Amino acid sequence: MESNAMTSYKDTTPAARLDKQTLNKMVWRSCQLQAAFNYERMQSAGWLWAMLPGLEKIHTNKDDLAASMTHNMDFLNTHPFFVTFVMGIVLSMEQQKTDIQTIRSVRISTAAPLGGIGDALFWYTLIPITAGLTANMAIDGSIMGPILYFVIAFGVEMVLRYALMYWSYNLGLTAVKMMTANAKAFTHAASVLGVFVVGALISNYGGGTKLGISIANGEGDPIVIQNYLNMILPCLIAFAFTMMCYVLIKKKNWTPVKCIALFLVIGIVGAAFGIWAGGYTPLVPVPWTVI
Repeated sequence: MESNAMTSYKDTTPAARLDKQTLNKMVWRSCQLQAAFNYERMQSAGWLWAMLPGLEKIHTNKDDLAASMTHNMDFLNTHPFFVTFVMGIVLSMEQQKTDIQTIRSVRISTAAPLGGIGDALFWYTLIPITAGLTANMAIDGSIMGPILYFVIAFGVEMVLRYALMYWSYNLGLTAVKMMTANAKAFTHAASVLGVFVVGALISNYGGGTKLGISIANGEGDPIVIQNYLNMILPCLIAFAFTMMCYVLIKKKNWTPVKCIALFLVIGIVGAAFGIWAGGYTPLVPVPWTVI
């Protein structure tokens, strides 16, 4: 029987527990999860590379090892920081020589929801907060800005990789039940926090975008358009630009590069005509007073 047609391993005797050195090696290999990323199997090549030290120790039978490597090259897409959680569960099942189809099912059902949880927790929460704090330090000329960003982001990532590997490996299938029971509530909470943080970043970094247009009011003070916008909603311009990007990317299938190019055009044209507030002189005569 060919290895890729096997539904169960030939040697069904449970293997010995993996030692810490092997588990640690797999944790570091998991950092290369997306090194061979492709749109056919996504992260499967990086996944197998990370799993290989453990699989080689678990499956001493060459046919079993070939079968395990084959099914571990199945399509996989999960969050790179949370991948060791899936690895620990699968390793536990491989160690017990669980049938191949069950391992496949558990791997897919566990990896998929972790992608959404990880995005909400890291890309929408931790990374924006960390970048927001350290970017201010870098703007002020402090070398500690980029250093602190790397220490926090990489430090949290590696702590999670190690902790989740050992935790899920020890729990085995129990970890799957725990995750599925709370995944929906956890993802919702992390998403809400992420949206809150993104809103704060828009206000903090986009709040400096203001209209520089004022309208003459006879002998009285000119009417400053930005003052009236502030009465409606502070940072309204920044919010409008953010929503514009959302519509262009989400609804019109624009790429971020196109949005950046559009912002460059808006900024240059607006500065030339004195639309934006600043300490510069418009290049083109305008029919309004510039503040």
